[in-house]
Amino acid sequence: MYSNWRTQRMAQVVRDGGVIAYPTEAVWGLGCDPWSADAVYRLLAIKARPVEKGMIVVAGDIRQFDFLLEDLPEAWQDKLANSWPGPNTWLVPHQGRLPEWVTGEHETVALRVTDHPLVRELCRFTGPLISTSANPAGRPAARSRLRVEQYFRGELDGVLGGALGGRRNPSLIRDLRTGETVRPS
Repeated sequence: MYSNWRTQRMAQVVRDGGVIAYPTEAVWGLGCDPWSADAVYRLLAIKARPVEKGMIVVAGDIRQFDFLLEDLPEAWQDKLANSWPGPNTWLVPHQGRLPEWVTGEHETVALRVTDHPLVRELCRFTGPLISTSANPAGRPAARSRLRVEQYFRGELDGVLGGALGGRRNPSLIRDLRTGETVRPS
């Protein structure tokens, strides 16, 4: 396991309603507790991102999404299980089980089970997290801690240091219902 005191400290910041930055598979991400309206709206304000767009939720293990997946068709559950952990984000029907500050104006929510060891460990302590690229709207995603600090000087409650994963591009996004690619990797 990747566990260390920094990961546990950042997990506590998230549980306390904070917004943090952390490295992901390809770019730095911003995260917070998806159940905290205050934290999610603050993250959206920091990024200048409209709530209507919806957010990605990342987990360290597929079981953290059981509340969303348990009554989906078996073929869909198998498709998800066979693609995770990894660089696959799926638009999954949320069936009203997540708040509108996470889902935006959509009937689906973007879900990913990460294969980044640091994010997996963080999610072990926090449960699923909001995971959005660390950049103000319209700017390139941060690929270094320095860029995160330049973009968000003084606006974040913590930064979990670590290395990016080996991927060059953000995750592929597909619609689970149709198989349609929404964002190529």
